[in-house]
Amino acid sequence: MKRKFAKVPKTKRGVPKKYVRGSKNPSATQTEIKRTAKLYREGKLTKKMMDRISEIRKKSAKRKK
Repeated sequence: MKRKFAKVPKTKRGVPKKYVRGSKNPSATQTEIKRTAKLYREGKLTKKMMDRISEIRKKSAKRKK
C-alpha cells in the first residue's frame, strides 16, 4: 500500500510555499531548491556541495527581531 501525504500549497515552480516564505529572494531560493533536488535524484550531490547549500540557505533566511 502506497503512503499518502496531504496536499500542500505550492508556488508556480512547484516548491512548497512554506520553504520559500522567509526568504530574502524567493525566486533564487526556488531555483536553488529545484537544482538541489535534481542533483540529489541523479546521485550527484556531494558533501561539499551540501555544506555550501546549507550556508547559502542560512544566509538567505530573514532574521526575526
